Amino acid sequence: MTDLITSTPTGRGAGERSSRWERVTLLVPGLGYVTAFMAVPVLLVLSYVFFQRGRFGGVVYEFTWDNFSRALSPTYRAVLVDSVVIAGSATILALLIGYPVAYAIAQLPARWRNVALVLVVIPFWTNFLVRTYAWIVLLSSEGLVNRGLESLGVIEDPITLLYTRGAVVVGLVYAYLPLMILPLYASISKLDPELREAATNLGASRFRVFRTITWPLTLPGALTGCIFVFVPSLGNFVVPELLGGGKFVMVGNVVRDQFLKARDWPFGATLALVLIVVLVVLFFVQSRVSRRVSTGGPS
Repeated sequence: MTDLITSTPTGRGAGERSSRWERVTLLVPGLGYVTAFMAVPVLLVLSYVFFQRGRFGGVVYEFTWDNFSRALSPTYRAVLVDSVVIAGSATILALLIGYPVAYAIAQLPARWRNVALVLVVIPFWTNFLVRTYAWIVLLSSEGLVNRGLESLGVIEDPITLLYTRGAVVVGLVYAYLPLMILPLYASISKLDPELREAATNLGASRFRVFRTITWPLTLPGALTGCIFVFVPSLGNFVVPELLGGGKFVMVGNVVRDQFLKARDWPFGATLALVLIVVLVVLFFVQSRVSRRVSTGGPS
């Protein structure tokens, strides 16, 4: 009996160690891939922020802080602010469009939800450049939008839609709208319908049910969707160039030009570091809000 009692914890401990080693073994291929092809290249590029550009391009390994002071100069601060305004506008518009769509999908019968989700994702599978060029066809002076407005009598002559700030925002919203809808759908579909039903039975209006129950409980999903739209919009350089006609320079355009045209890798890496810092701060905020919602109090 004594042997049985003393051997049970030992056997349980051996089983836990075996299970732990099994999990570690399964994680090794994925961690190795991420480390070799993502973490190491990113860390290598980010290490360039402390060095200088060579006379004919390349990197001169002499320590300097000049890249940071240059990134904070008025010229690049203005580019960053303008990029935040454009990406923020696209994010807000995507939230206003994506929330009702995600809510409607969550209310569908189970057999239609997957169909609706596939319809949301299908445009995402199409080539990004093809989708962007399609907007050029739609927004040009002879495009479908102008012709439709003329046929309805809304306008007499074609109006300028292409190569404007609005065209850039619309292109970004269209490009990343599925990234807003999917996390919102996941968050809304987890809501307990009895909470809203109880509030309605107690006399709460639909708006109050949404304000006090639906919106607070789906806020983590909304924040995740906002991050998924805002971050790639901030670093996008294709849409501003094609739909903005090169008149609106965003951080992504500057990073690309520094690496490919100016061959100033240290400064390009410094601007990329700014984008990474923004991403980390946004994920930190989202994590804090999610923890507060899940615990029902301050994190």
